[in-house]
Amino acid sequence: MNAPQSLPHATGPTSSTFRTLRTGRRGPVLDIELHDPDQGNAVTEAMLDELLAILGTPEPGVRVIVLSGAGEDFCLGGDRTEYADSLAHDPTGGGIRASATKGRLVCEALSGNTAVTIAKVHGKAIGAGLGLALACDLRVGSDTASFRLPELALGLPTAWGGLLPRLLNEIGAARVRELVLTGRSFDAHEALSLSVLQKVVPEAQLDDAIAAWARPVVRRPEGALRVTKTLLNSYTASTRLADTSALDAELMAAVVAGTHYAHHHGTVHHM
Repeated sequence: MNAPQSLPHATGPTSSTFRTLRTGRRGPVLDIELHDPDQGNAVTEAMLDELLAILGTPEPGVRVIVLSGAGEDFCLGGDRTEYADSLAHDPTGGGIRASATKGRLVCEALSGNTAVTIAKVHGKAIGAGLGLALACDLRVGSDTASFRLPELALGLPTAWGGLLPRLLNEIGAARVRELVLTGRSFDAHEALSLSVLQKVVPEAQLDDAIAAWARPVVRRPEGALRVTKTLLNSYTASTRLADTSALDAELMAAVVAGTHYAHHHGTVHHM
């Protein structure tokens, strides 16, 4: 019996037009790296636009998409400076509404992609960063990775990219309630026990773990793989009886704009 073949080596970036991403093809595998390490790969408007551009027009022959982050962390979440600038420009929250809508579309493009999507998580995955990872079909993390949902402490609802219904579906209501309300960090091994991750390995072995998943996937008949992914997504969606992720953008904009108004104008409370 022949030994399993490793995946082809990356051929380098397929495009020089991206500012916040680096991409590369390894045969049927497309690598997408969040690439703004100085800012912890924070999710910005530019990053969302670029993710939509590459995920919305899949390259022919791509069977696996690997999402990773450059530098010390996978992704530290949304860019709060950009949120503040957006509110200064439009205090009604219009810009935040548009950005949150893009976040939902990016997560749907990851989960609904015809290719199998794999999150390669190291360092911290916080807020929207956790949302991006959770939108992928498969998730492997380094044994030093950590996760957190800080939205409530920041005065925000947990309403980005359909994160909350995905968490409830993958983890269960009781555990999600604790993580959301306390905002505490949890490590890779707890993430594994919660099914936030499906595999934990030392950081140096992340690529080997991904290759072990990708090798059989790229050999599957394309039509069967596409239909199976559609079935998995459909059956999963059927268990989310009250998935309000389409309202995430409205909820985020309303809360942030309301908090901004109260902070700058004061709030009168009547007994």
